[in-house]
Amino acid sequence: MESLYLLIPLSVALVFVIALIFWWSVRSGQFDDLEGPGFQVLMDDDSRPLDDPTDKNKRA
Repeated sequence: MESLYLLIPLSVALVFVIALIFWWSVRSGQFDDLEGPGFQVLMDDDSRPLDDPTDKNKRA
């Protein structure tokens, strides 16, 4: 029973910390665009020009 006097305030404080972290992440825009980065990777143009002077692995 005596451990509840410690565990209940500790759990309430933990809930408040988690709520503050969640509130900060929502306010800072962490959840604004969840699908955009995934589509950006798929639509990325990986092709390079054939005459790239910086290509050191070019075959002669």
